[in-house]
Amino acid sequence: MKKENSILKVLAYFNQFNYPLTKEEIVFFLDQKINSADLSGTLKNLKDWRIIFQAGKFYSLQDEPALYERRLKGNMRALPLLEKANKISKFLFKFPFVEGIFISGSLSKNFASEDADIDFFIITKENRLWIARTFMHIFKKLTFLFGKEHLFCMNYYIDKEALQIEEQNEFTATEIFTLVPASGNNTVVEFYRANDWTSIYYPNYPLKKIEPTNKPGDSFIKKIVESLFQNRLGNWLDDYLMKLTSNRWKEKENKNQTNKSGRRIGLRADKHFCKPNPEFFQRKLLNRYFTELNDITKKLEKINEAEKSAFLN
Repeated sequence: MKKENSILKVLAYFNQFNYPLTKEEIVFFLDQKINSADLSGTLKNLKDWRIIFQAGKFYSLQDEPALYERRLKGNMRALPLLEKANKISKFLFKFPFVEGIFISGSLSKNFASEDADIDFFIITKENRLWIARTFMHIFKKLTFLFGKEHLFCMNYYIDKEALQIEEQNEFTATEIFTLVPASGNNTVVEFYRANDWTSIYYPNYPLKKIEPTNKPGDSFIKKIVESLFQNRLGNWLDDYLMKLTSNRWKEKENKNQTNKSGRRIGLRADKHFCKPNPEFFQRKLLNRYFTELNDITKKLEKINEAEKSAFLN
């Protein structure tokens, strides 16, 4: 594949989030290896052709200076939130059956909007996802009383029986690579190993060091609750809570309910995972991405054809 196409794939993807990238970040997300000299030369050509634009150290498909200011401000806002998210993760780890916690969403990419949430990706013990999630979401209900619910957005759960992410595409590969391990144990190591398929999309991006993250001490309550439900009662309760939650979210989907951003909400529920319905965001984003990438590629092809014609004449 041409170097130009590889670079445009990266910038087109992050353009869906209005997020310009540095040269180093572009390298991480390329689908092939390009040496520094070739990369610099290719970026210059794309700029000369006005397919991409540069402001300072950032590159984008948009010639919009406000984007670069937006990114810098978002990066600054992310710093204190990341520190807070790490502290919160250690608290969340003390809930029963929780095995690993990652910071996800825009914050995992070192960006925070003015009304940013703190998103978490959570791994639980086998066959206890729904008990763990229920305890955590009962707690979240209490945070609404203090206006702190945006600090506890626990919106993606898997258990140790389903460490490999089902959807394997540019979106999920990017999300996995940019997850920030916050609290856990060897489960974090197992998760990255189970998702080594991501290197197909981003062979240059270094996976997080395959090391266990810090494991906060298990609370006394966590140990007691786990011992109470590590039996047939726990099996029944986990199944019951899965069905109860799934039915409630089906009602929300049928009513076309939306979140505060105006996006339709939905949940895919299974014994071993609980995640946002990919059809309501992931799939739409990828469709926009492929459409824009196709348009840009056609523009590049026309420029190449014109250059060839001028050279031959």
